[in-house]
Amino acid sequence: MRVIQTLFACCLLGLSLSLAGLGAGVSRAEGAHPLPVTLSFDRPVNAAEAPLLLAMTDGLFSAQGLAVSVNTVAGSPEAIARVASGASEFAFVDLNALIRFRSQNAAPLKAVFVLFNKAPYAIVARKSRGIHVLADIEGKTLGVADSDLSAGLWPALARQNGIPLSHVKQSRISAAVREPMLSAGQVDAVTGFSFQSAVNLRDRGVPADDLAVLRFADYGCDAYGFAVIVNPDFAAKRPEAVKGFVRALIAGTSLAIRDEGHAVDQVLTRMEDGSRDLELERLHAVVRDNIMTDEVNRNGLGGVDPARLERSIDQVGEGFKFAKRPQASDIFDDRFLPPRGDRLIN
Repeated sequence: MRVIQTLFACCLLGLSLSLAGLGAGVSRAEGAHPLPVTLSFDRPVNAAEAPLLLAMTDGLFSAQGLAVSVNTVAGSPEAIARVASGASEFAFVDLNALIRFRSQNAAPLKAVFVLFNKAPYAIVARKSRGIHVLADIEGKTLGVADSDLSAGLWPALARQNGIPLSHVKQSRISAAVREPMLSAGQVDAVTGFSFQSAVNLRDRGVPADDLAVLRFADYGCDAYGFAVIVNPDFAAKRPEAVKGFVRALIAGTSLAIRDEGHAVDQVLTRMEDGSRDLELERLHAVVRDNIMTDEVNRNGLGGVDPARLERSIDQVGEGFKFAKRPQASDIFDDRFLPPRGDRLIN
């Protein structure tokens, strides 16, 4: 009997060690202790960052042997600069800001995971001002924030839809007053993120049935949205850490989609005076419009269609003068993605 018990204990020990080895991932490959890395967000967090925050709060990064700390900076250009300098290993940024950066800078920064398969750019308008579809913007006043990257894609969008740029008056405004000015009727429409401006306006009391959310993606814009970029030196030295980061983010995205309530509860712990109902609405919009697209349903999370990315680079170039046009291979590196089957969301 004692021999049988001993054999049984050994089997259990062997199984435990095997399971630990599977879960260790990066830890085993990179060392016994968690590897500290820094992730930069390009703006204050809200439900749009839920997949990344869940990877932190629910132990998904630590399961990959990573100890992830975060900081928040003022916009994608600053976050990209931090990664380029090595001050941060990773950043969550607008892929179109990376396209601009690579057109003017030789630093070989690339995205390794695209979370927003469709960019969230939109024109948010008041139907009571006569705007129901994109063509209605002619003869109207469009409020554009100086820091808004959607303004750079507006020329391509207007051309694709036969709208002369001279027929739309652009009013340069601060991002801080974008929603208040539209709410007060000082402009007819504003550019912004569909999950940001539209949700914020409803929170300010603008009736939902008076809002027209004209998503660039619905009118021929090929742009991808927010993505994770990595410092190239770090990626070369620690490829398994980058793969582990990506695996954790896929798990976090899957969890955010399955349980939006839990995801928002975790997001609220990192917000000041956040509204649960508002962030639930925001996360639902992000998942529906930006993350779980037809392309993602076919090909899985995180990747890009190179031909589409090339088209989007050309569209960015219509509103932003490139010093040197980057190629799709300059922008995205798929070497750190797991196989398609591991990226599909069922």
